Parts: sequence; structure tokens; C-alpha cells
Amino acid sequence: MNNIPALKLGIAAVSRDCFPMSLSENRRKEVASEYAKKGLEIFECPTVIENEKHMRQALAELKEAGCNALVVFLGNFGPETAETLLAKEFDGPVMFAAAAEESGDRLMDDRGDAYCGMLNASYNLKLRNIKAYIPEYPVGTAKEVADMIEEFVPIAKSIIGLNNLKIISFGPRPQDFLACNAPIKQLYNLGVEIEENSELDLFAAFNEHKDDPRIPAVMKSMEEELGEGNKMPGILPKLAQYEITLLDWVEQHKGSREFVAFANKCWPSFQTQFGFVPCYVNSRLTAMGIPVSCEVDIYGALSEYIGTCVSEDVVTLLDINNTVPADMYESEIKGTFDYTIKDTFMGFHCGNTAASKLSSCEMKNQKIMARALEPDQEPNITRGTLEGDILPGKITFFRLQSTADAKLTAYVAEGEVLPVATKSFGGIGIFAIPEMGRFYRHVLVEKNYPHHGAVAFGHFGKVLFEVFKYLGVEELGFNQPKGMLYKSENPFA
Repeated sequence: MNNIPALKLGIAAVSRDCFPMSLSENRRKEVASEYAKKGLEIFECPTVIENEKHMRQALAELKEAGCNALVVFLGNFGPETAETLLAKEFDGPVMFAAAAEESGDRLMDDRGDAYCGMLNASYNLKLRNIKAYIPEYPVGTAKEVADMIEEFVPIAKSIIGLNNLKIISFGPRPQDFLACNAPIKQLYNLGVEIEENSELDLFAAFNEHKDDPRIPAVMKSMEEELGEGNKMPGILPKLAQYEITLLDWVEQHKGSREFVAFANKCWPSFQTQFGFVPCYVNSRLTAMGIPVSCEVDIYGALSEYIGTCVSEDVVTLLDINNTVPADMYESEIKGTFDYTIKDTFMGFHCGNTAASKLSSCEMKNQKIMARALEPDQEPNITRGTLEGDILPGKITFFRLQSTADAKLTAYVAEGEVLPVATKSFGGIGIFAIPEMGRFYRHVLVEKNYPHHGAVAFGHFGKVLFEVFKYLGVEELGFNQPKGMLYKSENPFA
């Protein structure tokens, strides 16, 4: 994927002037050595920072090395002014960690008191309104700090990605989809750029790509991906033309930004004018690391992009769609999996999930749209969905959202896709999330979230939670376990 940041991580040790500088320097070297044992690279800033002049020197060394993320390491107590100014002036995400004491035999001459220094560092960061990642328990041995740094990597990639992201939208949103509408103010607060266009702009660009010489090569790629699922080959020329249109738009419109995501109109006039459904193309771009959200869901695209950075894998965007029928639950889930029926639901979209995340895939037409646009006839303009059951396995369901009054909120919930046939249509799976029923009522409904949720394929809740904290999310929901009541939950129920 070439649409997410490449990380160049640096580590800078800090030292309070009444402690031995060598203590901090040697502890930094031990951390870097442990990190290298993981097969990972980190630039060791040669200057140990005691004061503001050292801070300027270290900044120059980090910049020359091309570092875009930084670990500030308190090898001893640390200078609270210089270390927090370093975080303020460094151009990229910053993590703070501190050294634990190594041995009882060394407490007379080599005690560093970084446990204490971390308190002052955090206080000074708050005073200066500086964002920084501080691990759950930020004090440790060299190996433990190396583990913390490894956990910082996907967080740093997400922050760098957002600061260099442009979301390109083609609208307006479909009628009665106010749920996908949210103020864009928070995008700018996050460092994200937005380019909003008309559906007519997209249509004009699409028409300009008629008979593009690259179309046959894209069609061949589609044929190879679909294999036996290539049931509607006649629609491939238009889909290939559309894919090229979007990729060219990226290159022509990303401007000063490095990374791009789309939030695109996909119905109902799309079908009548373009002559197809764009779902399959959306799935292919998302597999390239360029998320394309449905129904002009701008915060859905934003969420997908964060998931791409965190997982370095394909993501998808699904409706939190329908309940699992009681008879299906009784015959296929109960007694086999440790979930109640309220823990389960079906996640669905028309056909935007990448082929690599489906058990099997087939090109079909959009069943719901066909009812209205071409009833009782052979599908034509509603062709273009990629359908199949979603691969079973671990997932994380999440979303970053702006409220109507422009406050950042988010939720994260880990669960799994069950290996149970859905017996339905679209890109769809049976999802199971512990205590989903309560989460649905007291987070999704209570906090007014839209029906779209981003899905990362794996358990990434810990990282996503930290990303959202770093971004300044004011209210962060999760699927609380039994015995942990939500604020709005009736304790007598």
C-alpha cells in the first residue's frame, strides 16, 4: 500500500543537569539495542538534551536524519522545559517514555528518578497544550520501553497520515441520509483537507476517459481477480473506465497532500447516468489503500483511512444492518459459539468489500436498487456489486465522528465474523461482539452514531483507542463488559 506513511522513527534521550548525562545516554542505547533485536530501525539522536540549546541541536539532527516521529526518552528525571519544547517544535507525533531502575545495587550512584520525572513531563505537556502519546504504563526496562515504541508505530503512522490526508468527495448525499452528514470543521482541526465536488464533476471526468487505452489492462486485472465470479463480463469496460477516472483524479487533485481517501455518491442517479453500480471499483481502490466510502460518508472514509494506517491491511465500511433471525441463531450459533443472539448482527454493504476479505466473490447486480430502477427485467444499470460472505475471523468495528455541534466522538469494539453462512446478498457477514446489545443501545443509539461502521480485520482496539485519545476525542465509547454500567443504563433493568 503506497497511500500510508513510511515511518522514520527517532529516539532522543533527555537528562536533568543534576543527574549523570551518561546514565540517560547509556539507557537510551540499551533501548535502541532492544528495539533493533525486533528487526526494527530507530535513529538514535546523538545529542542528549539537558537544556534548550541541546534541544535545538537535537532537532537539527533529527531533521537531518529524516525523522517524522519521535520518542522522548527520560533516562533520568529529565529537564521538563527542554523536553516538552522538543515535543512542541518537532514536526510529527511524539511519544514519552521513562526508564525504570535496573538494580538495587545501583541505587546509590545510578538512580535516575525518571518515574518522578514523567509526572513533571506530563504536567508541562498539558500546560503547553502539546499532544503526545504516553503509554498505559510509561516506565520500564529497556526491553519494555522497546515494546512500548513498537506499539507507538501504528499510532504515529495514523497521525502522520491524517496530517497529510485529503478526503475527496463527490456529492451531494442521497436523500434521507442525514445520518452520513456531519460538520467538516473537525476535519480541519485534525489536519485533514477536504475537497467537495459535484456528481456532475465526476460524470464529466468519467466521460473524458471513454476509450482510454488503459481500459483493457484494468479489465484483465479485474478478470483475474474475479475468476469464476466474473458473471457479468459485459460491465467490466465501464468499471475499468471508472477506476481509471478515480485514480487520475487522485493524481490531479491531491495537491500538497500525500494521501487520499474518497467519499462518493453511489445511488440513485449514479446508476441511471453512469450505467452501473460503483461498488466493485470502490472495493478495488480500498484494497490499494485508498478507502472509498459509500453514500458520501466523509467521516466513514476518515475512519477507514485510520484503520488502513493502523492495520496496514484492507478495511471496509459496512452498515450495522440487520439482526440474525432466531431460527438461524438457534441452528447455527447457539451452543457452538459463546454469544447470545443480542451479541450478533449482520454487517452489510452492497458490494464494496475487497475480494481478499470475502470467502468467495461474484459480480452481481444491486438487488435493492433493481427493484426501483429496473424491475421485472434483466439487470443492466444495477450491475457492479461484489458479493459474497465476509471471511470469518477477528475484527474491530469502529468509527470517528463529529457530532452535530462539531465535537469529536468515537467508538471501538472488538469481535469476530462467525463462520456461518449468511444466506443473504451483498458483501455481508454475521458479526459477534460481546455485549453488543448493550453497546448498540447505550453507545450507538444513545450517542447518535450513523449506521456505517468501519471494519479492520484483526483486533486493533488498543491502538485505535490510543489514536482517538491522541486526536482529542471527547467521548470514546466501547462495548463495556457485564457489570460495568453505561451512564444511561438502568441499574434496575
